[in-house]
Amino acid sequence: MKAISQFVREYLLALQFFTRIPVTGRLAEWVGYSPDMLRASAAHFPGIGVLVGVIAAAAFAFFQMLLPDSTFSPLVAAVLSTVVTVLVTGGFHEDGIADVADGLGGSPNRDRALEIMKDSRIGAFGAMALVLTLLAKVALLAILGSIEGAPTNWEEAPFDAWYICSALLAGHVVSRGLPLLLIYLLPHVGDTALSKSKPLADQISPASLVLASAWCLAVLLAVFSVMDAINLLVACSFAALAMLWMARMFKRRLQGFTGDCLGATQQVCEIAFYFGLAISL
Repeated sequence: MKAISQFVREYLLALQFFTRIPVTGRLAEWVGYSPDMLRASAAHFPGIGVLVGVIAAAAFAFFQMLLPDSTFSPLVAAVLSTVVTVLVTGGFHEDGIADVADGLGGSPNRDRALEIMKDSRIGAFGAMALVLTLLAKVALLAILGSIEGAPTNWEEAPFDAWYICSALLAGHVVSRGLPLLLIYLLPHVGDTALSKSKPLADQISPASLVLASAWCLAVLLAVFSVMDAINLLVACSFAALAMLWMARMFKRRLQGFTGDCLGATQQVCEIAFYFGLAISL
């Protein structure tokens, strides 16, 4: 019973850190806080992806159902679903990819790049990266949402919604599990005292990685009845390759990672997942 209580408290702490969903009042008092708890809550990053993925999928299905039968309906639904997702997360990860693009694009010098990444203002590189990231995500979701007769065992579902909903759920979860490997593979190089990633600055424990992997595996098994195994394998492979590419770049340019690097990796892995899924179809 104590283990279940600790599990829920750590999940709610992760919910506070990674989303704008309020955990306040007596609930917040029950959750409590300690550096160790906040560090352990990183294992629930994919679990937060479950919640965000469900919300994104529900939003896509809802808007698609409201819209007329048109070629552009999946595109509009993808845009509105993305808007809902950003509102839920507060643009936490989108901010990360903009800061990383500004830092790495703004200077080849490591210390100067880290200094630029701390600046809250967005530059040309950050703006371009943010726009292209959102465009890529929306376009890929529109493709997945417009597939007619997508492989599904639930033929009675309206407008083949189960496929795109499953893709959103799996994409949000897998893309939040892979960045945790950066914490395991690389040292934290940000200002630990001020960084948003302070609870993630220490190396993640193997037990936390196992828990994060369990979140991902549970979701992948859940969507297996909707998606073909080959499609899922290709999508996950693309996401994993994207994570390795980001890790190599951060190691070469920064000799480690920052909180912004984790957010940027989540965004790139999510896009890679959708891209792999789209081309595998």
